[in-house]
Amino acid sequence: MTEELILLPAVDVQDGQAVQLQQGMAGTQKVFGDPLEAARRWQTQGAQWIHLVDLDAAFGRGSNTELIRRVVGEMGINVEVSGGIRDQASLDAALAAGASRVNIGTAALENPQWCDEVVAQFGDRVAIGLDVRGDRLAARGWTQEGGRLLEVLARLEEAGCRRYVVTDVNSDGMLTGPNYELLGQVCARTQGKVVASGGISTLEDLRRLRGLVPIGVEGAIVGTALYLGNFTLPDAMTVCRGQSARV
Repeated sequence: MTEELILLPAVDVQDGQAVQLQQGMAGTQKVFGDPLEAARRWQTQGAQWIHLVDLDAAFGRGSNTELIRRVVGEMGINVEVSGGIRDQASLDAALAAGASRVNIGTAALENPQWCDEVVAQFGDRVAIGLDVRGDRLAARGWTQEGGRLLEVLARLEEAGCRRYVVTDVNSDGMLTGPNYELLGQVCARTQGKVVASGGISTLEDLRRLRGLVPIGVEGAIVGTALYLGNFTLPDAMTVCRGQSARV
């Protein structure tokens, strides 16, 4: 039986709108309208997960809390919430809103003791976001450096982290293909599952990522390629299941 790659369409929210950025940089956004409508569209087309990001909270310039809560509440599928979850209050709020999973980024670097406690307490409901630029991590919406990847990964492994969302910052929104070397590097050093993010532009990219499922890649977050129509969500899901689709 072919192992399935889990697909997570991204809904990134900035100023109340669904957007896609290039390399996370302000001013590069393409705007795609109402985030709830975007999420509903992916659900209608068969998505089982949505990766929902509050970019304003991630950058520390405000938040879209009520909108994020509304999207989570109206989805009939799993929602992974990311962006600005840096303390117990924001984590509790996301889980109380109905998030299936919460992705913690900056706090994993700035408040390691709390992060390790959360990993131990919530297990599968928490993923740690590793936003990577070269061999170092990026924090605060990718505006600050956050330490060496392998050192932080070793600490998180010791804490028992079960899932990592690995983003190659240089690839994100650029449609240049995933960083397979980075993903292999992380998979080789962790017992947890890895969700790939950044650069996915073709069905062939997804086919190659599915080939990494046996070494620990569990899922793939896709944003820009879906919004620009490089491929359809149904075709992408067909590839993720190991079946043939139009290329």
